[in-house]
Amino acid sequence: MKLIHSNLLAFAILAGASAPASAHVVLENGMSSWGSYYKAVFQVPHGCDGAATTGISIEIPEGVISIKPMEKQGWKLITRSGKYAGSYTVHGKTVAEGIRQVTWEGGSIADDRYDEFVFLAKLPEDEEIMRIFFPVTQTCGKTETRWEQIPQPGSQEKLKYPAPALDLMTPHTGMEGHHH
Repeated sequence: MKLIHSNLLAFAILAGASAPASAHVVLENGMSSWGSYYKAVFQVPHGCDGAATTGISIEIPEGVISIKPMEKQGWKLITRSGKYAGSYTVHGKTVAEGIRQVTWEGGSIADDRYDEFVFLAKLPEDEEIMRIFFPVTQTCGKTETRWEQIPQPGSQEKLKYPAPALDLMTPHTGMEGHHH
């Protein structure tokens, strides 16, 4: 099984490697199908140690392509593009670079408020990839929290700052995986 973290490919056993629940930045839907288009909704349930969230930056893992971020009223949307480790085919065209980071900044979410940050992406078609990690940096004024910890293979350890994780599986009839 393969796990993906940004440009790093890693092998791991998934037992006990699920993301902790509510207190962290997490994906609304933590499961999708290989090769599908996926609406990534990152849930931000709180600020940083009582301070309001003023920025969210998400690293895009290798193999996740065709990123289309959603504008957010009151926030400035910034994307950073770069080369992929390999090339991919999208709508019959070969692509070797694309968006590698999506950042929303300049808004404000009070510590006692909840919000979401969204983009559409095409997921890897490699059926050996079982889990993808999206490291997130949450900025709160002059401080930041990095949700970037990746569990060690087979680890039961609960991480303090886990990266949001997406499990990949075989497509099933009736599941998401639409063709935008």
